[in-house]
Amino acid sequence: MEEDPRLLGPAEIRRLAVRLGIRPSKRLGQNFVTDAGTVRRITALAGLGRGDVVLEVGPGFGSLTLPLLAAAGRVVAVEVDPALAAELPRTVAERAPGLSGRLQVVTADAAQVRDLPGEPPTALVANLPYHAAVPILLHLLATVPSLGRGLVMVQAEVADRMSAPPGSRTYGVPSVKLAWYAEVRRAGPVSRSVFWPVPNVDSGLVAFTRREPPPGAAREEVFAVVDAAFAQRRKTLRAALAPWAGSASAAEQALRKAGIDPARRGESLDVAEFARIAQTKPPTMAGSSSGWVT
Repeated sequence: MEEDPRLLGPAEIRRLAVRLGIRPSKRLGQNFVTDAGTVRRITALAGLGRGDVVLEVGPGFGSLTLPLLAAAGRVVAVEVDPALAAELPRTVAERAPGLSGRLQVVTADAAQVRDLPGEPPTALVANLPYHAAVPILLHLLATVPSLGRGLVMVQAEVADRMSAPPGSRTYGVPSVKLAWYAEVRRAGPVSRSVFWPVPNVDSGLVAFTRREPPPGAAREEVFAVVDAAFAQRRKTLRAALAPWAGSASAAEQALRKAGIDPARRGESLDVAEFARIAQTKPPTMAGSSSGWVT
């Protein structure tokens, strides 16, 4: 019979924080989940099995880590705070001793980590820091190809932008770049009241399932077009892509070659259309971008 871990509540988390001398850091985006019902819900929605290796970013005190260990075969927890990273194995040993062997803690910045120990992760389940959620997710999708699916908790506004379809008010660079890697959807709301400290905004759950990228141009070339199109999002593509193509007339020629009306705006294009545009530019002139624009 699978061990049922003793989950953390608000009192236990505050006691741990006092003992470790930890005050939540705005710089690190630390808002810790203190509600057992929320972490159970996230774990259930993730649909994990014993064959899964879960990558958890920012485990903090271990609120979500504990139910993830019971649901999956292994959890690789990436924590940037050395004190929290050192304490996590002790918390698991105390509250779920039979599951300790499934945990691997990596002390690192998830936005820069590349080499993870053991079997490649199959799923990402995490409470991502508000200020860096999109860069972290894009980095992990690019560098950990074994991640086939995931469920992340982010600021509600960011969740809207991640999952927005073409033509919507919140559609932008994060929407397109994430769509390059995966099908993304909203998976439910999360109240601000389940966090310590309580943030000024609500959160949302975002689920993704990896898929093959559009054929043709390389990711860097497509992302260069995306960045150019949204750098001046109220302009037509003919004008917005002029710096990328070299001139407005060259941009118009590229757009017509891709079968796209030069009078359209970037917010109306899906990722496959951006890939078609990127294909029209000679390789020697192709731009490169791996960043993201708000």
